[in-house]
Amino acid sequence: MTDSALAAAPGFDRPSDPPACAGGGGISSFRDAVRSFSQYGQPSSEFCEGSIPYFVNEFWTSGQRQAHSLHEVSYRACFKPQLPEFFIRRLTKPGDAVYDPFMGRGTTPVQAALLARRPMGADVNPLSVLLARPRLNPPAPSAIARRLDAVDWDGGEAGPPELLAFYSPRTLRHICALRDWLIGRAPLEGAPDPIDDWIRMVAINRLTGHSPGFFSVYTLPPNQAASVQAQRKINEKRGQVPPDRDVKKLILKKSASLLSDGPMAAHPPALLTIGPAEKTPAIADATVQLVVTSPPFLDVVQYAGDNWLRLWFAGVDGRRVAFAHHRDALGWRNMVRDALGELARVVRPGGHVAFEVGEIRGGKLLLERLVWEAAEGLPFDRLFVMVNQQAFTKTANCWGVGNNAKGTNTNRIVVLQRR
Repeated sequence: MTDSALAAAPGFDRPSDPPACAGGGGISSFRDAVRSFSQYGQPSSEFCEGSIPYFVNEFWTSGQRQAHSLHEVSYRACFKPQLPEFFIRRLTKPGDAVYDPFMGRGTTPVQAALLARRPMGADVNPLSVLLARPRLNPPAPSAIARRLDAVDWDGGEAGPPELLAFYSPRTLRHICALRDWLIGRAPLEGAPDPIDDWIRMVAINRLTGHSPGFFSVYTLPPNQAASVQAQRKINEKRGQVPPDRDVKKLILKKSASLLSDGPMAAHPPALLTIGPAEKTPAIADATVQLVVTSPPFLDVVQYAGDNWLRLWFAGVDGRRVAFAHHRDALGWRNMVRDALGELARVVRPGGHVAFEVGEIRGGKLLLERLVWEAAEGLPFDRLFVMVNQQAFTKTANCWGVGNNAKGTNTNRIVVLQRR
């Protein structure tokens, strides 16, 4: 169904624009804190769009690298650690469970752990657990080095020949040696060895990129892998041949960078699962204090295509992963409704949900309105929408795309409170 057809569909009424908000229920001290927020010099702007109350401000810094070094892994469409930190610090205390049902690279659980909360996360993509879990229990650099010394680097097979578009024959042989060694050591049941887990995570993040710090020749940014055909075109256009890379050295270098801000904080045991947001039987009822999450934005990001090489290295058949793709707003809203229904089960009374979305389709479709509608009738008070306005974004542009026109522009967070 198209967006125009959706607008006319029974039961789907887009908010009108009365001068005062009809929504924004419940009594919330957090609402008062957001309203009075002025840490970066300006008070929050407050206004309504239809029945939805909005607060606009720079709630967290626009600095790209002002978070803990453990966050520095690449993944498509991930938010900055400052976003979950804002909510974790204000809405939880040490020991509380903080959960993300669309955890991606694991920004929310990693930040929760850094702040001594219980990290919890889920995602349909098995890569999410492989990226998040090792950073919750990082090994010592010396242990990583000793384990890499145990790899028979020259014992690997030649590898799939099409991957020579990315790697030299020697580099590909070393990558395959490491891949086979890690897969062969993986336990059939139970937790994996934490050192192996770390090495796999770092290797996944070094597979391709656009600098000598990656295993590959120059290619797309590391959060998305080019197809073999596309990479051959890049090589031809640039006149480049994949050089030899020292796989072991690059893993050690990236490990040192990730650990450069110090160790992970002591925190309660993590709970990370692979599966859909609407079905999380591993999480007990009313055990989560805070949810900070961001679902896939319709069909903006093609997770299967972007992650094909990472999935290969991890030994995961991407064809079996049920990546979410919703081309129309109704399907996306129904997905959000199902996810919120499950969150109503696991979030304890008084707990909060911070549901982040962004602008898509040139700002013509504001997903926060669909989230607001999806929450109607569930045991949540719909408090407000926060718009994180960076220094380069004018308030007047919050309702259109003034920069980054083909992607998302502003952080928009629907804030709910469990009754």
